[in-house]
This record gives sequence, structure tokens and C-alpha cells, in this order.
Amino acid sequence: MKFSVSIFLLICFTLMGFGTAIRCYSCKDYTASCSKQRDCSYDDACLTLTERGGMTFRQCLKYSDCEYSRLGQMFPQVSSFTFKCCNSDLCNSAHSSAVSSLIGVLASVAATWWVTH
Repeated sequence: MKFSVSIFLLICFTLMGFGTAIRCYSCKDYTASCSKQRDCSYDDACLTLTERGGMTFRQCLKYSDCEYSRLGQMFPQVSSFTFKCCNSDLCNSAHSSAVSSLIGVLASVAATWWVTH
């Protein structure tokens, strides 16, 4: 029985936040110091688009628009760019989201350990 409860808690921690709107950083700058946040729609992703000259755009964007040709149409002033779309809270920061992923895994392990002991 304890094993079933621990599996249930593990799944709950893993799925926490799915199906809800996300928050993204929203700014346009040459630095990695973006702190303005915005609530997005349920079908949005967080975009980080960096032009060759160093300007970075961070914003909410419909996930279906996360493709190179579509972004080229949406940002005609940017001739050459790289981009990343992600779908977890504030995942378009300049810093890696590995820390938040690690926290989720550690919370799941702690909950499993607590239930079984």
C-alpha cells in the first residue's frame, strides 16, 4: 500500500502545473537581466529569440508559432536569429532551468522516502 501511495505522490509532483497557463519573462534587451514577467494563455509557450547582433526577445507566444519561418514573419526586423520555445514557468530566462527540474526530482524523492518510512 505504501508503494502505491508513493507512486501516486511521485506522479502528482511530476504532473503539477500541467494544463494551466504559464508565466514567461517578457522583455527586449541586450543583457540577460530581464525581470519583467507576464501571465500567458493556456496554449502559449515562452519564447527566447536572439538575433545575431545580440538583441534578445523574451515573451509569450502561441506554441504553434514556434517555428523558424513563422518567427521570421513575426519579427521581420530581425534578419538572422536563433530561438527556443519552452512550456514551463519562466523557462525563457537567461539561466538554465536545470535547477527547477532538480528541485522537482528532489521533492519527488523526498515524498517517496517520507511515505515509505
